[in-house]
Amino acid sequence: MNFFDVRKKRKLLAEIKNRRHAEDDLLSPALRSDFDALIAELEEAPAEKGVLQKIREKFRQFPLPEKRGTMFALLDLIVVVGAVAFGLRGLYFQPFRIPTSSMQPTLYGIHYLDVKNGSNPFLEKLPSPLNKILFGMCDAKAVAQSSSTYFAGTERRESGMIFDRTAFTLGGQQVSLPGTPEQIAGYANLYEGRNFAPGETIADGYVSLGDHLFVERFSLYLSPPSRGDVMVFTTENLSYNGIPLILTGGYYYIKRIAAIPGDTVKIENNQLYVKSPGSDTFRKIQDIEPRFGKIYSMKGGYHGHLSNMGGQPFAFGEEFTLGKEEYLMLGDNSRFSMDSRYFGPVNRRQFIGRAWLTFYPLSRRTGLVDRCPPLDVPTDEPDISTFPVMYRQ
Repeated sequence: MNFFDVRKKRKLLAEIKNRRHAEDDLLSPALRSDFDALIAELEEAPAEKGVLQKIREKFRQFPLPEKRGTMFALLDLIVVVGAVAFGLRGLYFQPFRIPTSSMQPTLYGIHYLDVKNGSNPFLEKLPSPLNKILFGMCDAKAVAQSSSTYFAGTERRESGMIFDRTAFTLGGQQVSLPGTPEQIAGYANLYEGRNFAPGETIADGYVSLGDHLFVERFSLYLSPPSRGDVMVFTTENLSYNGIPLILTGGYYYIKRIAAIPGDTVKIENNQLYVKSPGSDTFRKIQDIEPRFGKIYSMKGGYHGHLSNMGGQPFAFGEEFTLGKEEYLMLGDNSRFSMDSRYFGPVNRRQFIGRAWLTFYPLSRRTGLVDRCPPLDVPTDEPDISTFPVMYRQ
């Protein structure tokens, strides 16, 4: 017995044990017994070259599957990691992109940022490629070349890799800006008959991608949905004016829970009132749940919950009691939100999960959802498509 034979014995024993473990689910009961017998024989055998050679030959005669190479092992790893990732996505965290402005200024869809008044300190201080990568931005800049008047009907849509654009004619000038005609009409303040002087700015800012966030699903199994939660839900069985929302607005919506099962609600003078089960008194929603305080702050774009919109009785001051498993879902951008005032309560079974973490693009909203206070500036009056103060965020 010498040192090298002892090392060979240890190496062979480790090789056989590892193969026994790796192929365990593929071995027949008889082959498992042969493996165990061979391992026991090797453990008792002397560390001599001839003995070790005989045991190796026995091992080579085992009817084992061909050992796969590194590439197959790597593919196995990718499949396993992918399965785990999809499992986590389905059970815990699911990514979403905010498509519209209905939850502004808490969460943003595709939106315009005013370079002169924007709250982002890096605007105009970073190279354009970095703006695009970090903030998901596209330049929205144009200047009138001559005295001209805007007339609707000249717009045409243009497809882009990231942003769709709209081109229109202004006098003899062709102007192309990112966004839909409705979005451009809002941020460029275009309306029929508007006059531009030579050198006047049409737009001077950026259009940014909608917020991308993770929706956390697991906590719904641990605690019930509560007033103030920002929730993603499906639009199954929801409609407005007889038209299913899934055809007009998509399969997923995101809104804030304003009332829970058993609550009686009404909206009067742009104020949501809630009477909890067992209570005889209506109270303002911000007095019940502090998270609604900023929505009624009238700052930074928040403007309460507008009444006399939609088709539901509670939006017109009438009392409405939510049934079992029914939730009142309202958008923070009340003037521009298709919500329960239009399509009614949402059933608990339609909830996907709570909005949890905004991860892209970088902005003041990056991080935990709903953590930012309103900008300390008055909301003021809206323009064509939103509140101008929202262009700062």
